[in-house]
Amino acid sequence: KMGNAESNAYQNHLSRFLPEEQSDIDGVFDTLSGSSGSAGAKSGKAAKKTVTLEALQARQSIIPDAYTREPLPGQMTVRLYNGMKSIDLTGKPSGLSEQITKEQFVTFMSNLLKGNADEKITIIMRMISKTEGPVKGKQIREFTEDLIMSVVHVLSYRKELKGWNLENTRDSASGVKALASQLLSELKLADGTKPAGPQLMETNFDQSLIENWVYQVPQISIFLSVVIRQGLHVLHSLPDQTKDILNLVPSCKGIKGRGLISLFDIPSILYINSHLPAELQHKWQLLFSSRLHGESFSQLCGHIVNKGPCIVILKDSDGYIFGGFASQSWEVKPQFQGDNRCFLFSVFPSLAVYTYTGYNDHYMYLNHGQQTIPNGLGMGGQHGYFGLWIDSDYGKGHSKAKPRCTTYNSPQLSAKEDFTLDAMEVWAVGDLPEGAGTKGKKSILDGDPEAQALLEMAGKSRQSEGLREPVEEDEDDD
Repeated sequence: KMGNAESNAYQNHLSRFLPEEQSDIDGVFDTLSGSSGSAGAKSGKAAKKTVTLEALQARQSIIPDAYTREPLPGQMTVRLYNGMKSIDLTGKPSGLSEQITKEQFVTFMSNLLKGNADEKITIIMRMISKTEGPVKGKQIREFTEDLIMSVVHVLSYRKELKGWNLENTRDSASGVKALASQLLSELKLADGTKPAGPQLMETNFDQSLIENWVYQVPQISIFLSVVIRQGLHVLHSLPDQTKDILNLVPSCKGIKGRGLISLFDIPSILYINSHLPAELQHKWQLLFSSRLHGESFSQLCGHIVNKGPCIVILKDSDGYIFGGFASQSWEVKPQFQGDNRCFLFSVFPSLAVYTYTGYNDHYMYLNHGQQTIPNGLGMGGQHGYFGLWIDSDYGKGHSKAKPRCTTYNSPQLSAKEDFTLDAMEVWAVGDLPEGAGTKGKKSILDGDPEAQALLEMAGKSRQSEGLREPVEEDEDDD
């Protein structure tokens, strides 16, 4: 009887995979069990093929690459192994055998790649801690940081970062911690309270609480899927029902070969991109960088007006990094614009997204060259009291929130209420609107001799002279 129940469960797991997916999983298992040196595989069931931790670790170096380390950090390989080992198909106490059977391997793949939170949870508990029972917040944090670090690592290793790389973005180490903290902020106790800080680290969470968390925080499942597919190189290129992985990383245009390090790090790109409307998640294109185009408000306007939805990100002189998503093309006019898809965000020292409250419609504002009305770029709040404001006297800004911005419920994003701007970038997201391409476009200063003359009168040199936009966008970064 037991044997039948076991094989039925196994068949159910197998049937979740398409035929070509099954053969891919078979292939990976055969490779792994071949390298685990199971002798005498021909002599019937006594020597059924199995996989050991050593084989999984060896798998990490099967694909030779002189320049990079193994596809997955060692700590994550051990966690995957513990997850596989935790699968109990026999009714016997688990954890007795150090060998992973084919049934365990397939069930692991089925639960984590195709299962719901309920099916994933036992495996995730064992990946967090090898021992049964509740786990501490500190252990969940270590697991979450390992998971995010592994995603960044494996996407970089497999060259799946779509034009981003670890050289043209901020160091990911602080981003890994910031994203882990953000995901952990959703951990709730049975009474609905969310412990924070040192209290969170020492709190015990049982399986049902972690299951709720995995259900609430889709990134955990998505990241696990990426780590398994790309790390173990299984089902990594086959079509899948989920679009989540497809648009996990947007393709990056406009940064290649320009010696620029973006204000974004890889974890913050993954997180902010996941909050954009789905139709905008596939591509980011650099429109403006103060380091490339100079510190000038007219340059900023010239590069971002009528370019479709954009992300504005800036760094203040204290090192805080924050910004906003503008859901519509920026236009220079004395009225508020945009819609309720706009949001503000923080990247450093903490990572968070702040969405509209319904209190007012002061989503986005851009004005320039008017005598009386405030001139600058703003998002949320009201005149003189924006959630995010860059003055047209470029270099000054404010983020006012006592205690929260009315439009987005965001706190003060900058270190000081009135801040000095250190650097700024604007990224178009999704496809540029018709006619907004950069092909053959003249500089704003060529098109606007008045702006050029004003700059010269003010004694500002033309910073963009000799820094003319490369006309062709790097279409083949990928």
